[in-house]
Amino acid sequence: MQCATHPDVETELACGRCEKPICPKCMYQTPGGQRCRECANLKKLPQYEVGLSYLARAAGASLVVGVVAGVIWGIIPFGLLGILLGIGAGYACGEAVSIVTNRKAGTQLQVIASVGVVVAFVVRASILASALRGWEIEDIFLNDVYGYLALGLGIVVAVGRLR
Repeated sequence: MQCATHPDVETELACGRCEKPICPKCMYQTPGGQRCRECANLKKLPQYEVGLSYLARAAGASLVVGVVAGVIWGIIPFGLLGILLGIGAGYACGEAVSIVTNRKAGTQLQVIASVGVVVAFVVRASILASALRGWEIEDIFLNDVYGYLALGLGIVVAVGRLR
């Protein structure tokens, strides 16, 4: 018997409900036995169901927190404290998105929180460019190794908050 989804795979398994042949890759274990994808009736956990209203709230919170964190990060930009502020910006963006979405999680919210951290980084670079005479914003972006390290760590923390 050939798998209904993968015709090149031989199988002896069948869905316990509809009797459709399935291979181990297609099989879903349920309390009622092995099922095909259609019969397993898979649903996302409510924590990962994110509607448009939640996405809009998350985007707004991420933008506001990103701007505020960027201003704070721009005031104290250098050294270890600057890296810690970048990580703090990631935590703040992730936590703000989590709070306004009732602790929902998922990839879409992770991206939104990461964009908030990038906004904080750009705001920080703009403040540094205006504070450092003779430097353009392009110079800040090209020569900011610690800033990129903090940005990367901030994104990792923001994504971690929304797993």
